[in-house]
Amino acid sequence: MKIVGTWALETWRRYETDGTSFYPFGERPDGLLIYTPEGHMAVQMVQADREKLKTDDALGGTLSERAHAYSTCLAYFGRYQVEGESVVHLLDGSLFPNWSGTHQARPFVLDGSQLVLQVKEPDGRLSNEIVWRRLEM
Repeated sequence: MKIVGTWALETWRRYETDGTSFYPFGERPDGLLIYTPEGHMAVQMVQADREKLKTDDALGGTLSERAHAYSTCLAYFGRYQVEGESVVHLLDGSLFPNWSGTHQARPFVLDGSQLVLQVKEPDGRLSNEIVWRRLEM
């Protein structure tokens, strides 16, 4: 499969119903997407320059600090399968608990070392576009 490999996040753009768009994690986010030959996948996307919590305990921090940290990170893992022009992420777990156990279809365009994943609403409207760059070994 041509999407097998490791990909670095370049941009994530979100489109509103009124036609405007914005970058949820800023114009220079960080992230990694991995597709294995065996059909496993994992993704993590984070806002650039995230604020550090005032603790060294990964489960610590104030409720407000943890809420802000949650709001600047998106991560999930599971399996994947390519179906025509879409990759379907079969999620085992997700930072956003509502996605755990779901299937997330992502229409994609692969152009050389660039992979563009899209999120479309049930009415077909493009709501998100995530651009990845293949990392070389």
